[in-house]
Parts: sequence; structure tokens; C-alpha cells
Amino acid sequence: MHHGDSSSFFRKPTDEFYHFALNYRFNDDNYLTFSSIEQKRTEELVQECFNAFNDEQQVEYTVPQLLREEHAKYLRSGIEQLHSGYASLDASRTWIVYWIVQSLELLQEPLSIETSKKIIAFLKTCQSPTGGFGGGPGQMAHLATTYAAVMALCIVGTEEAYQAIDRPALLSFLNLMKQPDGSFSMHEDGEIDIRGAYCAAAVARITNIYNEKLFDKTAEWMIGCQTYEGGFSASPGCEAHGGYTFCGIAGLALLGREKLCHAPSVKKWLVSRQMQFEGGFNGRTNKLVDGCYSFWQAASFQIVNQFEIATGVIVDVEVQFRQTSVAELHFALLPTSVRRNRDYYHTCYTLSGLSIAQHFDTEEEEPFVVGSSKNLLINLIHINYFIFVYNRAFLRRLYGDATTGSEPAPYS
Repeated sequence: MHHGDSSSFFRKPTDEFYHFALNYRFNDDNYLTFSSIEQKRTEELVQECFNAFNDEQQVEYTVPQLLREEHAKYLRSGIEQLHSGYASLDASRTWIVYWIVQSLELLQEPLSIETSKKIIAFLKTCQSPTGGFGGGPGQMAHLATTYAAVMALCIVGTEEAYQAIDRPALLSFLNLMKQPDGSFSMHEDGEIDIRGAYCAAAVARITNIYNEKLFDKTAEWMIGCQTYEGGFSASPGCEAHGGYTFCGIAGLALLGREKLCHAPSVKKWLVSRQMQFEGGFNGRTNKLVDGCYSFWQAASFQIVNQFEIATGVIVDVEVQFRQTSVAELHFALLPTSVRRNRDYYHTCYTLSGLSIAQHFDTEEEEPFVVGSSKNLLINLIHINYFIFVYNRAFLRRLYGDATTGSEPAPYS
């Protein structure tokens, strides 16, 4: 995508948002269905939001602005106290911590020493004596909440955070979840789907407890989830979905088996998920756009691109997805789907999607930013883990350091 001498796209008074064109609106050929009614309603809401947004930028040309301070205030409030509406997410408290610290990291809002200690202390209460983490204190260990807790501790990145992870017990937990066909159960006697394989692989890699035996047959099971559409489903024989597609592609990359994925068909499916009028992504065929899929789908593009480039395939970023469309939609409708209440989940993944759009073209020296440079978010430096490991000392503690000759930390 050409933007003059740089890939940066800073708004000027004369610039127009050109992607919300009426000819991109959905045409139902006068045959109404529930899906078509909801799609047209969504487009009308997007248009209303855009009109209000466009009126504002006529007055203040620095619009769009990422409300960094407002986001940070909202996120920090969630660390201290959650309102009663979050009671239903009691089994997802480790996820809430992760969504918050991930978002703060994107915004380059540092955690205070006191806050870091509080987060570590809380996550330690969620760790099961037999390995892994539950969603809250004293709860059953679960692969998804284990992923959230471990990644949150990695983002905190201190020695105390490192010491909080019981790696021998974690390895035992992963072995317990492993199934004979290569898949992973989410918890003891729990459901089996592709999230389990991805979470297990990501946690094992980031904590340096990965071994080939643990993931024997896992890649073969995961590729069985790639559907005729091109995307990945929760388990073999089901419908392709954005979140599961990310888990499948990223999981195969973590296992070093990305060549099993049929890249052309998955990219075709991913391209089809971006809606013409709204500019955002939906999660599966015939569904509505949602802010979170701007991460799940666009991140999948990045991973596929990386292993195609590694095999000599020429990747044309221009034909994949419209960065400007995604970025414009984000500033108009940041929290989630249109006219929904804000929450930490969608704040995290929508900001992550905006970061992907800004840093999508890895061959460009400068990021692609809609609005002023103050809207720039940090880059996802390790897309497979979906983690910002800026604390190099944390990684050296786990993997050793070739420059100093330090050895990796033992776990057994």
C-alpha cells in the first residue's frame, strides 16, 4: 500500500475517510432474512457513528485521537476494583488481569512496583498445587486460564513474577491434559478443542518446558481442524472461526509444523472475513463485525506471511487487507461491536488489532498510523505467543544468554 514517501498516514485537514462508501453497503436483493436484517442494522449504526465522528473531525483536524489517558484510567480501575457486573466472570479473573496488563503494555503505560506485586500475589493464589492456574483462587486448573496467568506474569516480567510460576508442576499439568490422539483437554475431564493445543504449546514455549514427546501427534490433530473453507474449527468436522483459526495457525508455528497448513485457502478465508463497508472483520461466515476479530484474523495473516516468506513465497501485503479501513473503524468504534458497552476483553483485542494494522507491513521502516503520531501503539514483537516480552531479563532467566554464557533455568 503506497502512502507517499512513508507508510505513515497522518491526517491533514483536507483528508477524507474514504472507505465508508455507500456502494459497499450490503445488498439483500429484497430478500429479507434475520442475518440480512442484522447486517443492515449494523451498517446503519456504523454510518451513524461515522457521521458523528466525521462532523467532529471537520472542527478538529487532529481527529482521530486515541484516548490514551481515558483508556489507561479505565484499565487501572479494573486492577483495583471491579463492579458487580463482573461477578459472572469469577472463573475468568486471570483473564481479566491479562486483558488489562496487555492493554496497558500496548499503550506503554507502566505498572507500578506496588501494582506488579499485587498482580503477582493474586495470580499465585490461582495456581493449583498440582500445576496450572485456575480462573480464580482455589479453582480448578484450566489450560485457557493457565495461558492467561502465565502470559500476564511474563508481561509483568520481574524476578518475583518468574519465581511465581511452578514450572515442574506446570509440565505435569500439561502432560495430564495431553490426549492419546495429540489433542489437549482444557481441564481434567473437560472439553477438547484447538484452544487447548495452542495454549499448551504457547505456555510450554514461553516457559521453556517444551519437549517433543509432550506434543507428539499434536500438529497432525490440529491440521485436521482446517476446514474446506480454509479456516480452522474448534475440532475436526466443525465450522471455521476466527479465534480457532488463530489458535490453529499460531499453534502449528509454535510446533514448527506450519508447513502442514494450506496457506492459500486460509488466506482466502481470512480475506473474506473483512467486511467491505465497515472495514472490520467478522468471526465466521455470515456474521457481524466485532472489534476483537481485528486481532484474531489480522494476526493470522501475519503468522502465515512469516512462514511463507521463510519458504521464499512473495507476499503482497496490499491484496490482503485494508489497513486504513481497520484503523478508521477502530477510532470510530473502539470498544467492541457497534453500540456495545465497553469491556476489558474487547479493549485488549481491539487495541491489539489496531497495533497489527499499524505494523502490518514488516518491510516498511515506518508504521502506518491514522491520525497523529500520538496514536501509535507498540508492536507485537512475538506474534506467535501474542505477548509483549519487553523484559529481556525475564527471557534470559528462562532461556539463558549466549552473550554471557548463562544457562537456562532448570525446571526439574
